[in-house]
Amino acid sequence: MSIDKHARLTPGRAAYVEAETGEIMTFAELNDASIRLSRVLRASLEVGDRVAILLENGASYFVAAWACRRSGLRFVPINWHLGFEEAAYITENSDARALITTPRLRELAEKISAANPNLELLISDGEAFGKFAPLDAALASAPAEPLAFEAAGAAMCYSSGTTGFPKGILRKLSGLSFQEEPITTEAMMRDDFGFDETAVYHHPAPLYHAAPLIWSLGAQAIGCPVIQSRRFDAEETLQVIERFGVTHAQFVPTHFVRMLQLPEATRAKYGHGSLRMVIHAAAPCPVEVKERMIGWWGPIIKEFYSASEGCGVTVVDSHEWLSHRGTVGRSITGPIHILDDAGRDLPAGEIGHVAFENGHEFEYHKDAAKTASYFTPEGWAKPGDMGWLDGEGYLYLADRASHMIISGGVNIYPQEAESVLTLHPAVRDVAVIGVPDPEFGEAVKAVVEPAPGVEAGEALAAELIALCRSKLAGFKCPRTVDFVEALPRLPSGKLLKRELRKQYWGDSRKLIA
Repeated sequence: MSIDKHARLTPGRAAYVEAETGEIMTFAELNDASIRLSRVLRASLEVGDRVAILLENGASYFVAAWACRRSGLRFVPINWHLGFEEAAYITENSDARALITTPRLRELAEKISAANPNLELLISDGEAFGKFAPLDAALASAPAEPLAFEAAGAAMCYSSGTTGFPKGILRKLSGLSFQEEPITTEAMMRDDFGFDETAVYHHPAPLYHAAPLIWSLGAQAIGCPVIQSRRFDAEETLQVIERFGVTHAQFVPTHFVRMLQLPEATRAKYGHGSLRMVIHAAAPCPVEVKERMIGWWGPIIKEFYSASEGCGVTVVDSHEWLSHRGTVGRSITGPIHILDDAGRDLPAGEIGHVAFENGHEFEYHKDAAKTASYFTPEGWAKPGDMGWLDGEGYLYLADRASHMIISGGVNIYPQEAESVLTLHPAVRDVAVIGVPDPEFGEAVKAVVEPAPGVEAGEALAAELIALCRSKLAGFKCPRTVDFVEALPRLPSGKLLKRELRKQYWGDSRKLIA
């Protein structure tokens, strides 16, 4: 279904709930506002045009996304934590003709608009400022009737910048109406993750990332309220689950770690009996972390592995995972191949490049070479991960190919040591990287954010190295440990390893996130 049908059938049902305040937007209100904004946008724009969205989490994000979705426009989410140069690059590179923002981001928005003469429609979710007109006034003056044909628009998300600037993921528009074309995740959410009209969905991550946005739109298309936090906080997340009777929640492993780091008494204060399904993705989850989450919440945790490009999808539930610890599941979209550097298939158990048959068609906007490099000669999609298959077809990830450390000619995957160190009580966060070494080319280093109140120094460094050596082969373990106040993570939980590498390699080496 689509939101216009829910607006007719259950007009007073909440489509969006702000977790911090309890403020709601009903399906009727979302439908009306998105119709009006679609009329405002299409008065200036044509089908296929791009609308940049520079907003914080909130009801207006969904109004903007659904307005584009029902008017044949591509909406481009922009991370408002970015600096001017990268945010302006995305706006310009995407060919955006409109920008929707908020007065709270005025300085960045005005700099972007001043640098991009192609932005002809500027809208403020709040009071007017500079050349930005207020959204409320635009909605009030717009027709309340939908466009004669509501062509399906789509998200145009940008990669998080693995090398250089981010790349726009561009897919062809279907030409169908938005009522006919489902959200890309909708069928999977229903069939594999148990979503229906009775579900209550919570995702505490920023909507400018692909998974939180597209899954939230999918939930609303199914008819579920989306409980959205403005930011992630471990204890507040537990409060939200209990307060709103959340049935389906989605996290990244960093969220799990933060919740597990809460005192046991704090975790015990909140009920989670409403949960039917807990979904996680976006990064490898250390085995011990997942074991502890299943022990806490029960076998309701289900993982999927994919990429924003839509390369393919694997899924694994708790029961399967407990008998195949560490797997990210089996493919639900098409066969998986594990390839060597020459593109040849490797047997079960050997690590190589993960490739999927039947990946979604897409192109990296204005980057044909990057698009071509994503696919093998057979047309299989290579998302950039290293992994292996077992004899039953379960996929295990070693690490991102770009994160691999080559020390003395030996391939080392930092994820292994990170998994060992993640739940050490003295560690709040950890990253393992390769640093320059005159003898071996690269040496393994752990960069650790200590837990609050922990004294960082040589004794703790030695303890962490010894812990790794007790569980892993010595060559996989950090030789040194550095301590920092905070590791560079995005609000989504993604660790920006390129920022760490800059401290050790400078500009002398290709920096990869």
